[in-house]
Amino acid sequence: MSLLEGKTALVTGVANRWSIATGIARALHAHGARLAFIYQGERVKDEVEKLAAELGGGKAYACDVSSDEALAALATELARDYGKHDVLVHSIAFVNKEDLAGKVYTTSRGGFALALDISAFSLIALTNALVEVLNDGASIMAMTYLGSTAIVPNYNVAGISKGALESIVRYLAYDLGERGIRVNAISAGPISTASSRQVKDFKSMLIKVENAAPLRRNITAADVGNLAVYLASDLSSAITADVHFVDAGYHAMGMYPGKDA
Repeated sequence: MSLLEGKTALVTGVANRWSIATGIARALHAHGARLAFIYQGERVKDEVEKLAAELGGGKAYACDVSSDEALAALATELARDYGKHDVLVHSIAFVNKEDLAGKVYTTSRGGFALALDISAFSLIALTNALVEVLNDGASIMAMTYLGSTAIVPNYNVAGISKGALESIVRYLAYDLGERGIRVNAISAGPISTASSRQVKDFKSMLIKVENAAPLRRNITAADVGNLAVYLASDLSSAITADVHFVDAGYHAMGMYPGKDA
């Protein structure tokens, strides 16, 4: 059954075929959604345009989410090319690599501001720019991680940014609720992507999750895509202001059995 037939979705954050955003885009397309994409920088342009062509031939727009002018231009282009949208996928984050290492108290002032701007405030900025492009009853979803509320060594200011993002999700859900627009976060378990591999000892995180999670496995981008389809569809019409975990149950564990866990 095509759960998203007739719906239009804007997907952000695709960097390559391993990206979580790519898994989400594939799942949305498989269920009938018409897709649009944004990207930042020539480095990922070819990958995003290739994926857009593969998944229905949608458009890919260059957009700097830290620029209000660029976001205003994006809103105009989306309205012109697509009309109203039903889904907004926020899968955007950036932290200077040096701010993922060492002690969190050594985070630079500039690095902190950059991380919060790109990883958290961009959801506010995107919503503000696109609020009139979104249909009533639309769904906004943002990617987060367990490090938002629990200590994950070497995640540092990235975790702080995710904590801010989750709070933004709740406040946006309240502000947009009068239009029936739902805002949720997806907290995915660790997946090997270009960005996650910047986290020190990332491979050991995969081992720990596989050994300790109730389902005894790691997750894939396709798993995240399945949850995204649910949140984008009318099946979740009464679901908003929450964080939804797709991590094989790891977040629920308190004590971890086994020497490798």
